[in-house]
Amino acid sequence: MGIKLVIVDDAPFIREAVRNAVRDTEIELVAEAADGEEAITVVMKKNPDVVLMDMVLPKKNGIEATAEILEKNPKIKIIAFTTLDQEGLLLKALEAGCCNFLPKPFTTEKLLKIVRSVLGE
Repeated sequence: MGIKLVIVDDAPFIREAVRNAVRDTEIELVAEAADGEEAITVVMKKNPDVVLMDMVLPKKNGIEATAEILEKNPKIKIIAFTTLDQEGLLLKALEAGCCNFLPKPFTTEKLLKIVRSVLGE
């Protein structure tokens, strides 16, 4: 059984990069979302193992979306997805319940390693 992943990012090219990175791996991209409100809806519907969550999003930011998702389903692993110059956001993301972070820009190898590691693989 593969790893079910949801990517949440408002930039279509980032979602495409993640889609390409997980192609032909055990990671199945089950859904994408472009804002925090959509993220909550999609995650509750698809029940993924892992969510890759951008922290700067329209409508509801990644920190708020993370907290709300984990309140509803604390078993989901959420990885903060942001640039390294946003250290304050990263700390807030970890406080909200993110279990790890993936810096932008990312490599395919780093993405796969972090997704697997949050599930203990």
